Amino acid sequence: MIIDSHCHAGKGDGLTGPWDTDASLRKYLHRASSAGINRTVLFPAFHSDYAVANRAVARIVASHPDRFYGFAFVHPERDRGRVFAMVKVAVEQYGFRGIKVHRHDGRITREICEVARAFSLPVLYDVMGEVSTVELIAQEYPDVTFIIPHLGSFADDWRAQLALIDHLIRHRNVYTDTSGIRRFDLLQEAVRRAGAHKVLFGTDGPWLHPAVELVKVRVLGLPQYEEQMILSGNFLRLTAGVRRRPKGYALAAVAAAWTPAEFRDPWAGQQFPSS
Repeated sequence: MIIDSHCHAGKGDGLTGPWDTDASLRKYLHRASSAGINRTVLFPAFHSDYAVANRAVARIVASHPDRFYGFAFVHPERDRGRVFAMVKVAVEQYGFRGIKVHRHDGRITREICEVARAFSLPVLYDVMGEVSTVELIAQEYPDVTFIIPHLGSFADDWRAQLALIDHLIRHRNVYTDTSGIRRFDLLQEAVRRAGAHKVLFGTDGPWLHPAVELVKVRVLGLPQYEEQMILSGNFLRLTAGVRRRPKGYALAAVAAAWTPAEFRDPWAGQQFPSS
């Protein structure tokens, strides 16, 4: 089985670029099927209201439940105070299997991490090269699985990607996916040093061609059992423990973690005298 663990679907409500305009699956599904991809994880394009966008993705998943999985997209700032309610609906009603967060929207919060912990959900967090954050979340939430896509940088920041390999090695709860990684040697290095069990196959569809992204895994030349880990085994393992009902302490823990605004680096932009 081959599972694409990273694909957008549905309409955005912006006109900045493809990422917030339209993520049509029409071409993607034909390409994925031709490449032998059996199942796909879907989450919305960028949207001003992820509750609305998640609902639209849920309709797509429900139309072909044997073909799609769903992840709930949440906004760290706009959705403050309602993340638990949004994810509860996504898990209990839609059958979603994870949470998607993007640094473009805002930095991941304790609220999001506590909700993921409550439902035992993996979190796909696109850090946009801000790999240092991984150290904080991995240590603060060792029982939450974090998937950092693109090896830490879709923008081809090789420094960030190299740094993420170290986090993959040191933190048992940190994983990555193969989507959009252009420097093949770094992908190869990540698998060699961290192990095939830390990497998931993803395409960042529908905008990247799934067959092209799949070739990157094939040409790694791995033993069949390791290749199968990347192509589906790791995703199935990381989502096997998802809870349809939250843990008993969840509401209190999420309430304690909620803050009305993002904390800022108190020293950002300050000038310090040289010695």
